[in-house]
Amino acid sequence: MSERSPVELAALDMAGTTIDEHGLVYRVLDETVTVATGAAISAELLTRWKGTSKREAIAGLLTALESDSSEGAVDKVFAEFTDRLVGAYADHPPAPFPGVVDALVDLRGRGVRIALQTGYSATIADAILSGMDWPVGGDLIDAVITSDLVPVSRPAPYLIFRAMEATGVTSTQRVLVAGDTPNDLAAGTNAGAAYVVGVLTGSFDATALGREPHTHLLPSVAQLPEIA
Repeated sequence: MSERSPVELAALDMAGTTIDEHGLVYRVLDETVTVATGAAISAELLTRWKGTSKREAIAGLLTALESDSSEGAVDKVFAEFTDRLVGAYADHPPAPFPGVVDALVDLRGRGVRIALQTGYSATIADAILSGMDWPVGGDLIDAVITSDLVPVSRPAPYLIFRAMEATGVTSTQRVLVAGDTPNDLAAGTNAGAAYVVGVLTGSFDATALGREPHTHLLPSVAQLPEIA
């Protein structure tokens, strides 16, 4: 076994960070809200909601588009979004980014617990992980924290705190947070994580991620063992 890492928990975003889902989530989000409202969503508006809870994103988009954003309306659009996305993933299965599995095995071999924390609901996260045969408590991940488990998603720190709770980690100075969006990095900073790592496998480049406070920018989660 490798030398033990000073990091006890790696709290990793799912889509665009650990898992390549072909950009389907925001394509389906755009399509679903556009159909529901009859209004086009600007790239700038959609970008603002990347990395957050998808239900919160739908509520925010409906409000910005001056459409019905009541709880019932949001529930209806979110249910349609979930059905569409699960279907899209069945047709185009997500997969880990190259080198990610080896990195997770390396980290766990050094005693690092791995939690996936995501703006997805449990229904969507379960569909992805089942399709990849990544059971919680298996060889790769110790916990999955979804947006429906916290009162507010990113950039609030609660996903990370729940990941700490689920894995028994008590100090934020032993936590590494990694993600591919500015909201991911802001959540890591708000949580007080020792490592706040931006990865370049998503839709934001180094310039965009570099505007947020961070400790590292890496090409991929595959490089995490080099710093953890």
